[in-house]
Amino acid sequence: MTNNDTKYIFVTGGVCSSLGKGLSTASLGLLLEDHGYKISIIKMDPYINIDPGTMSPFQHGEVYVTDDGAETDLDLGYYERFTNAVMSEKNSVSTGKIYDTVIKRERRGDYLGRTVQVIPHITNEIKRRILDVALTEELDFVLVEIGGTVGDIESVPFLESIRQIRQELGSERVLNVHLTLVPTLTVAGEHKTKPTQHSVKELMQIGIIPDILLCRASVALTPEMRAKIGLFCNVKEKNVISALDSKSIYDIPLMLHENGYDEIVLDHFKMEKRKLALKDWMKFIDAYHNPKFKVRIAVIGKYITLQDAYKSIYEALIHGAAANLADLEIVRIDSEDIEKKKISVKSALKNIDGVLIPGGFGNRGIEGKIESINYARKNGIPFFGICLGLHCAVIEFSRNAAGLKGAHSTEFDQETPHPVISLLEDQVNVMDKGATMRLGAIECRFIEGAKMAEIYGQTTIFERHRHRYEFTNRYKEILEEKGLVFGGINPEQNLAETIELPGHPWFMATQYHPEFKSKPTRPHPLFRDFIRASIEQSRKKKS
Repeated sequence: MTNNDTKYIFVTGGVCSSLGKGLSTASLGLLLEDHGYKISIIKMDPYINIDPGTMSPFQHGEVYVTDDGAETDLDLGYYERFTNAVMSEKNSVSTGKIYDTVIKRERRGDYLGRTVQVIPHITNEIKRRILDVALTEELDFVLVEIGGTVGDIESVPFLESIRQIRQELGSERVLNVHLTLVPTLTVAGEHKTKPTQHSVKELMQIGIIPDILLCRASVALTPEMRAKIGLFCNVKEKNVISALDSKSIYDIPLMLHENGYDEIVLDHFKMEKRKLALKDWMKFIDAYHNPKFKVRIAVIGKYITLQDAYKSIYEALIHGAAANLADLEIVRIDSEDIEKKKISVKSALKNIDGVLIPGGFGNRGIEGKIESINYARKNGIPFFGICLGLHCAVIEFSRNAAGLKGAHSTEFDQETPHPVISLLEDQVNVMDKGATMRLGAIECRFIEGAKMAEIYGQTTIFERHRHRYEFTNRYKEILEEKGLVFGGINPEQNLAETIELPGHPWFMATQYHPEFKSKPTRPHPLFRDFIRASIEQSRKKKS
């Protein structure tokens, strides 16, 4: 298949945000793959930031990192978890990136003195980035999710760009999907279609007529309701699809398939439909909905109040739990509450089977995390530290097991007598915050006898990083004498990648972010084994 054969599916949203464009797009990708087609997915975000790398998790949720080191929207996590597509910097586009590229061209004189305008220069750059994804590999489909809501001024250049692509390529190669809301008024108990009608009207004013309407609704739309929406929105009745609330996000692909979504898409392009198997996905769904055990995992961080701040962590824990046939309860604990003594660490971790400290930045809540790790280490509670979690584990062990009083990270204390965590030399003079960290897939080799190597089943791995501070190697011998094992090393720079504590039921931490490579059908080995160990400890406590 050549680039000239690639089909494009544009997904827009209306009425309100957070309707699930990312999940519905990822779900369609999964279904199309199971029909035997090769896909890629692009997320186009209307914000002016170059990427979400410098944005607070409270503003934007977690920052998802790709193999090539791009800091991206969390929706790319859904794309990779649900499909076999590998995301890269090309799959994440923002208004900031578009304008940055165009302005740099203008400064170089590439436009030969012409006036630079939104149309055609900005829209041409958006179109180039959409079409370029299909130049790098042979793809059957490129799915493009347009962030924001129709009617937002920020989204207009993206919408104009996809209008132009439809005009240039024709309906044989382009499909427009609009995700909207059909609310139910609790008093009247009936669906209301007017918000959908107004949203489609906004879209049509831009020049885009949707081919498919995905209607978020609490219960299935009646045939009469679908006919009404189709009539007023100029969409075929059969293409008005009920996108129902599901028991879990993992049930969404099955729900959409049962409502004919993937078959309608393939009918539009006159492409072959195959009987779906979804064998691995169904195996996961069965394990997820039919657990045999119970496990309680405490996630201790400072962004606990926002569900999306640790999205990939929570998803990877779910994958690991399902692999162990476990019903997972995530107990979210604000590390500041422990630090400020609003709750004792003993009380916070009572009846907890495992403790996870996720990544993050900044000093707030650090001492609460360190105190929690100390409690887990001394009381035999399985502990999993990720990035900042490794830093806190090293600090705790240095202070309380190796006798390095005042040990700390220079990120939090420049005057510490024992900087066990510090900046690499090439990071000291870095002023810009965006895309300047150690990012993307980096090699890690395990030493002989490392528990990590046993869990992975291999001696060399590549995992994704997002951090600026590292373990200070001059303290390695001191900590090793006290029993800490540096099981994984980056051979290129001789940097510590993992730590583990022999003799403890399960005490491990990674400098990298393993959660980014976990899938429902292929749970990450560390999360799978962490849950296994947590279940075992739970059984021991009860016996």
